[in-house]
Amino acid sequence: MKKIKIAATLAFIALRLVAIKAQTPEHILKNYELVWSDDFNGKAIDTLKWNYRDTGNKRNVGYVRTDNCFVDGKGHLVIEVMQVDTMYTIGQIGTQNTFMTKYGYFECRAQMNVQPGPHVAFWLQSPTIHEEKDNPQQYGTEIDIFEYHIAEGLNNVYHNLHWNGYKQKHQHAGTKVKVDGINRGFHTFGVEWTKDEYIFYVDGIETWRTQEAVSNIEEYMILSAELTGWGGDYRTADFPDQVLFDYVRVYKPFQNK
Repeated sequence: MKKIKIAATLAFIALRLVAIKAQTPEHILKNYELVWSDDFNGKAIDTLKWNYRDTGNKRNVGYVRTDNCFVDGKGHLVIEVMQVDTMYTIGQIGTQNTFMTKYGYFECRAQMNVQPGPHVAFWLQSPTIHEEKDNPQQYGTEIDIFEYHIAEGLNNVYHNLHWNGYKQKHQHAGTKVKVDGINRGFHTFGVEWTKDEYIFYVDGIETWRTQEAVSNIEEYMILSAELTGWGGDYRTADFPDQVLFDYVRVYKPFQNK
């Protein structure tokens, strides 16, 4: 009987490993399993997974509104940048109140915006990022898995890290990567975050690897569209402008339970 139980357990583990391999992106070499996901297939944003961020506040040029974030009924989250008379509005959602974690592989599939002005992003944020302690291991790092705008060309993707607050002591590291055709259709953007480094990917291709400012605390995810001036002259844009997110997925190392 004991041998039968051991054989059954081994068979279960083998089947689970096969399932994990099938669901895990091929460019991730470790035995990761899917632990969190949203495919935006519902009739509304799932508020058990996401919360609206900074509603009613002004972030640089744009005022944040909940109406600027919605699902389109086709399996996409839409985040819009709009102009109403002389007022510009933006949208953001995050998981600060619903899901925080440390380490893993984080990926989204998204279609970029097309107008000058906005920059759109998928990023991780630390709840203590504003502390000016020069200790990202303990206080966290803003991890910009991707940022996109058209001010410097249609085919550039940006990966950025920010830590030690956002004032005079703020520190930053990042890179700009040229990816032909990134302005057309859907693309995947991911980061593998370990205790030692970050590895960034676009469409499954490694684009940046760094050991700078590695956070060792739990962080939450954000999907956003901003108007900061970095994305170009928003006054020349034909709004509304949109970024579409097809899915967001989080993978963690497989644990033999």
